[in-house]
Order: sequence, then C-alpha cells, then structure tokens
Amino acid sequence: MIANLVQLAAPEKGGNPLLPESPELLVGTIAFAIVFFFFWKKLLPNINRVLEERRAAIEGGIEEADAMKVEAQGVLEQYKAQLAEARHEAARLRQEAQEQGAALIAEMRAEGQRQREEIVAAGHTQIEADRKAAAQTLRQDVGKLATELAGKLVGESLEDHARQSRVIDRFLDELEEKAEATR
Repeated sequence: MIANLVQLAAPEKGGNPLLPESPELLVGTIAFAIVFFFFWKKLLPNINRVLEERRAAIEGGIEEADAMKVEAQGVLEQYKAQLAEARHEAARLRQEAQEQGAALIAEMRAEGQRQREEIVAAGHTQIEADRKAAAQTLRQDVGKLATELAGKLVGESLEDHARQSRVIDRFLDELEEKAEATR
C-alpha cells in the first residue's frame, strides 16, 4: 500500500518537479484571476473606503485637536488678562486704602491737635479767671484786715468805703510794683 502511494506521488514523466504541467498552470492562472478580480471589485473598494474613513477621522481629529488647542490658548490668554486685571485692581484698591488710611490718620491728628488746643485754651482761660477771682478775693480780704488793723491802731473806725478802697488799691499796687521790680 505504501508502495502504491509512492508511485502515485512520483511523477511518471521525467520532468522538472518545480514546473507544473500546462493544464495545472492554466487552471491556477484562471483561479488566481478570479480571486484577484473578486479582491479588486469587492474587497479593495471596501478596504479603500475604510482607510479613507480612518484617514478622514484622523485628520478630523487632528483638526479638532488643533481647533481645541487654539481655543484653549485663547481661553488661557483671556484668563491671563483677567488675572492681570484683577492684580491691577487689587493693587489699586490697596493703594487707595493706604491713601485713605493716611488721610484718616492725618485728619485724626489734626482733630486731636485742635481738641488739645481747645482744652489748653479753656484751661488758660479758667486759670486766668480763677487767678482774677483769687486776686479780687485777696484784695477784699487784705483790705478788710488792713482796715481793721489800721482802725485798731488809730483807735477809730475807718469804715468809709471809698477811702478804704483807695487806700487798699494804692497799697496793693505798690506791692505789685515791688514784686515786679524784684523779678
């Protein structure tokens, strides 16, 4: 049996085993042409269509990515501009607040100075009024005491008010002149 198979497999003619017989070559060429025609008419257009769709999708994706990149760049520039504007506004507000603070401090200092001057002036006025009142009271008391003492020395009453006032005023004026002279 094996011998029969070997005889069937071995060519009967003594030709080249690499070259097929002419009918086999013709049938192989026709089969190849049918398969090639089928690929060319049916599969090749589908393959080209799919490749074209992929190319279009890739190009569309690239174009879309470029558009998104341009849009993102625009949004970034807009954001940077807004950020710069916000920083500028914050600096302006800070400067304005510092100026207002300085003006308020100057105003408060001026108001404090004015109030201090009013208090000092009121104090000087009060002191002057108190000094005058004390001097008047002192004149009256010294005058009474001097009149009483003079009356006791003289032995008679010196109650005449006009004369008494002149004597007292003259006496106190002399005392004031002596005090000023010693200064």
